[in-house]
Amino acid sequence: MDGDHKVWVPHVDDGFQLGKILDIGIDTITVEPFKTPNKPITAPYDRVFSAEEDEKKQVEDNCSLMYLNEATLLNNLRLRYAKDSIYTYVANILIAVNPYKDMPKIYSSESIKKYTGKSLGTLPPHVFAVADKAFRDMLVTKRSQSVIVSGESGAGKTETTKYILRYLTESHGQSAGVIEQRIVEANPLLEAFGNAKTVRNNNSSRFGKFVEMHFNAKPQVVGGYVSHYLLEKPRVCWQSKSERNYHIFYYLCAGAPEKTRQALRITQPDDYQYMKNGNTQYFTTDQTTKQLQENKKSYQFKKKGGLYDIKMDDVLGFGRVQEAMSKIGLAEKEQDEILRVTAAVLHLGNIIFKSSDAMEGGSVVSEKAKASLDFTASLMSLKSQDLHEALTCRKMNSVSGVIKVRLAEDQASNARDALAKAIYSHLFDNIVSRINQCFPFKSSANFIGVLDIAGFEFFTVNSYEQFCINYCNEKLQQFFNKRVLKEEQELYAKEGLGVNEVTYVDNQDCIDLIEAKKGIMDLLDEESKVPKANPNNFTHSIHQTHKAHFRLTIPRKSKLTSHRNLRDDEGFIIRHFAGAVCYQTSEFIEKNNDALHASLEAIIQESKDPFLKSLFPQRSNQKVQKLIFESVGAKFKVQLGKLMDKLESTGSTFIRCIKPNGKMVPSDFEGAQILSQLQCSGMVSVLDLMQGGFPSRTNFATLYQMYEKFLPKDLSSLDPRMFCRALFHALGLNDEDYKFGLTKIFFRPGKFAEFDQLLRSDPEHLKELVKKVKRWLCCARWRKAQYGTLMGIKLKNKILYRRAALVKMQSVFRAILAMRKHRPRIRALKNARTLFSEIKKMTEIAKGIEDKKAKASVKDTHQKIEQHIKKIKMTVMTRKQMEDEHLKISAELAATIKNLMNLKKSEQAEKERMRKIQEEMERERKRKEEEERLRKMEEAEREKKRKMDEEERRRKVAIEEKHRKEEQEIQRQLEEERKRLEEERKQLEKDKKKQAEAVKRLEEEKKRQAQLEQERLDQDMAHRLAAESQAQVIQEPVTAMEIPVQASAPKAKQDLSKLKYAELRDMINTSTDVELLASCKEEFHRRLKVYHAWKTKNKKNATQKNEPQRAPEPIIESAVEYNTLVQSPKPPTPQPQPKGQRYFRVPFAAGSMGQKGYWFAHFDGPWIARQMEIHPNKVPVLLVAGKDDLNMCEMSLDETGLTRRAQAEILEREFEAEWERVGGRDYLLRAVRTHQARPTAATAKLAV
Repeated sequence: MDGDHKVWVPHVDDGFQLGKILDIGIDTITVEPFKTPNKPITAPYDRVFSAEEDEKKQVEDNCSLMYLNEATLLNNLRLRYAKDSIYTYVANILIAVNPYKDMPKIYSSESIKKYTGKSLGTLPPHVFAVADKAFRDMLVTKRSQSVIVSGESGAGKTETTKYILRYLTESHGQSAGVIEQRIVEANPLLEAFGNAKTVRNNNSSRFGKFVEMHFNAKPQVVGGYVSHYLLEKPRVCWQSKSERNYHIFYYLCAGAPEKTRQALRITQPDDYQYMKNGNTQYFTTDQTTKQLQENKKSYQFKKKGGLYDIKMDDVLGFGRVQEAMSKIGLAEKEQDEILRVTAAVLHLGNIIFKSSDAMEGGSVVSEKAKASLDFTASLMSLKSQDLHEALTCRKMNSVSGVIKVRLAEDQASNARDALAKAIYSHLFDNIVSRINQCFPFKSSANFIGVLDIAGFEFFTVNSYEQFCINYCNEKLQQFFNKRVLKEEQELYAKEGLGVNEVTYVDNQDCIDLIEAKKGIMDLLDEESKVPKANPNNFTHSIHQTHKAHFRLTIPRKSKLTSHRNLRDDEGFIIRHFAGAVCYQTSEFIEKNNDALHASLEAIIQESKDPFLKSLFPQRSNQKVQKLIFESVGAKFKVQLGKLMDKLESTGSTFIRCIKPNGKMVPSDFEGAQILSQLQCSGMVSVLDLMQGGFPSRTNFATLYQMYEKFLPKDLSSLDPRMFCRALFHALGLNDEDYKFGLTKIFFRPGKFAEFDQLLRSDPEHLKELVKKVKRWLCCARWRKAQYGTLMGIKLKNKILYRRAALVKMQSVFRAILAMRKHRPRIRALKNARTLFSEIKKMTEIAKGIEDKKAKASVKDTHQKIEQHIKKIKMTVMTRKQMEDEHLKISAELAATIKNLMNLKKSEQAEKERMRKIQEEMERERKRKEEEERLRKMEEAEREKKRKMDEEERRRKVAIEEKHRKEEQEIQRQLEEERKRLEEERKQLEKDKKKQAEAVKRLEEEKKRQAQLEQERLDQDMAHRLAAESQAQVIQEPVTAMEIPVQASAPKAKQDLSKLKYAELRDMINTSTDVELLASCKEEFHRRLKVYHAWKTKNKKNATQKNEPQRAPEPIIESAVEYNTLVQSPKPPTPQPQPKGQRYFRVPFAAGSMGQKGYWFAHFDGPWIARQMEIHPNKVPVLLVAGKDDLNMCEMSLDETGLTRRAQAEILEREFEAEWERVGGRDYLLRAVRTHQARPTAATAKLAV
């Protein structure tokens, strides 16, 4: 599967091996290495990287590779190292691999001349190019520069530092006379007294130095200054079997003239306690071995012969030291004084003590050592007895006076060693001070500083020296992260370049663990001030104070079995940026105290040798009995703080030195060891940043000034930004090679040199360039005018449209407000006008009544109704008031009608009575009939009255019911609106919660990845240390907290995670079980998602041509957004999958000229079945499920967001017509015939 895609897979010995992908799982990927076929390797996705198409391709700048990852970086270094190309760039950072052999040609004076004044990248990578860049940066920016040379012990830092200083002195320091010579010659002297052979390096610097070369404004070298840090003093007294003391002692034994040897009584290393416990072999060549006399040879030298190193020779070393001392201006007397004190330290170690009963438990110098005592005292210009007393007893004040306290044998030996270490340390300080006096300067404009300090150290036994060195390297690594990664990304964001953020491990927590309040250094100083300081108490306090700290743990949790034998109070483990280191604390307290006991300092002040006395400034008001505590850690912390402040104030250039193998032999490339060094040095994070980064940059004005003299007035009068833009377009530079920021122009790696070369060409080319610039300016201004006009018209139309829309909105809104305001009033007027019909009835009744008052009441009632209407119109009334007034008038109207009817009836009764009187007889006759008629009339009136009352009641009830319904409708609408707002609020809170959970999961995943990376670094370091010491590494499962990265797969009838990719695909093609088929498809696409995520992460370099994507960018972004919102830490509930056939079409940008292409997709249910890309000027890309799974869209229909995308879905006939037109039917038919296509609706239709 994907057989053409070569990948790099991790390997224990080689670092990475090239291979091809065999199978993809949900968490791992299986690769078959080409080097060892039939032996597949399964590794996590994040440890497998894409390889170049031509794996033999080597480049000078790793950023020029198509794939930027740690595997391609390692392979490029391997290929270049095989061809003796030891230097390689990663953007502006130089990687230097130690060749372990002499290469004089590349460091000749001709090479120095060749690199002088050349831009970085115009010539092959070289340390001279970096030095020249630092010098030119100092001139251009008017700012001091620092070159930070870092790497493990044995990586070549010291030699690289010497080459930088040599380049600066030879190329830019010729006018300074002897000053530049003294700066260079100071190195052999510092190496003799500060370097030693260790397990990993034959010329290891056991101190750190920052060499400054100062320039004036011209610029010319005016002086220099050397700052040194943390000399390893315990090495003076003790070394391991395979290591040596400082070089100067072996120079004295092997190369000193006979006169000097006799004067200082120098013999061979086996005769000195401070040398014989370590390696006593000399560094020699065949020629110098013959010159070595027998009395100078040690037992090991006679048995094994000499050691060999291309830069080391102990026989010739003494002569080099003398020559260096002479060249830096030291007189012969000063040289003799330095050698005499050095010999005194050597002889001091031969003073042996023994217990003496006569001394009440104290000790005395043994008989065999009295000669050494006497000679040491003479070298120190002391009386033998005074020296003996100072070493074997301590003076203390008491009430009765000064008393002497005898020291036991081990205490006396410790006092002797303390004195030897103090003398040698102060002597080294004096040598550095004397070197600085040799090239003084009154003032300088700027300086170039080169930092050479001990690299990260880890041994089976690590003590206080390794702790301080690694603390320093933590600070330098933080500075590197800040300067190269953090500040670089902040600058990109500030300038608006849109470069993707690169994550890196911040080691501030490790630094705080060491240097913060209640940190390890603080706890060490507190314990050291206690009268009876105990290292076990110190270690216990560390574990108690920081028991929950991720970076700190106990020795029992070490990967090495040798460390697990330590008790918890005997050491601690710190997880450094480079890996975990176990420190044994038995000597921490002793080594942290830089002060001698007052009795020992007093004996130095009693010396008659002014040079020795000058090494120890006398203290004032010093009490005899008190042991002054001077914290080495606190002193080193202050020194380191000043160094970091100096680095922060300067521009910086980084050189990463790499040690190719642990044997220190040429042409041996140990991939795993080198890979570990690259990871620890932060180069992997730099590669991630450089995928979209711009390491070279300059201000518009600076670039304008640099090339103004080459250009005519037509161009030099332009604004700097417009000048740069016109210039770049005229030169025809690729837009991908540079980018304009707000204040600077940024270049891709190596592209600034190309620009420089193009611009500094011949005059004829410049004339042609001027024509192109003028033409581009004319076109650009015309396009700008056109765009401005179009934008003005568009803005005018938009303003008119918005104005009309606003007027319409206002009118509608005013109508709604008016309706809401006047609806009750209109309804009240309508109801009031209905009362006029009752007035008509009253008028008809009143016409039959003679009573004027009754007729006047009709008029009064009419006036009341009119007044009620007028009141509704003219006054502000509530709906209830209007309804109450209406009911009141209605009641009065009904009562008036009733009264009128009663009055009319009474008048009729009166008339009837008069008629009866007149017609009594007739009335008597008709009485019964009249009574009957009256009865019927009364019943009719009562019925009428009843009906009228009933009608009035019904009308009132109807009005009330109508009002109630209106109120209920309003309440219902308000309730619906409230519910809608509440649902929106809940949905918003739910979305915010999901987003917060997604951010939390992302942070937890980052933390988990950091812990996994730290565990991997710890494991790699343990393997390296085990290989050196032949110890055993304990394999443990990763202990990082478990954080679900992906939602767990739905349960199937069988465990599908164990199936291979091909088996899973075959099961999909052949299974008839619907449930199993759905589960297989789900698992199949889950693997595809992980695989495509891996391919996206391992995409080609941004400067390379982009490959066709498996889906348009908006679709991928939609899927990312969907997954972000849908993911939940809880197991996902099964969602109903979409069924049926759906077809989609999405446009995408298909070229740099604004051309448009179309992406078509046919989904068979939730998964894609067919896919095609239609390009305007390319062959269509056709893909079908089964055959082209690895190149097709692996996302489900819901994830793509196509169903929510406007105008994306098309009809089946539209898709089929396009599919038929580009030959899709034949393509699918061939896939079916070769049994490569997965059964889908398209294949079924084809079969029919």
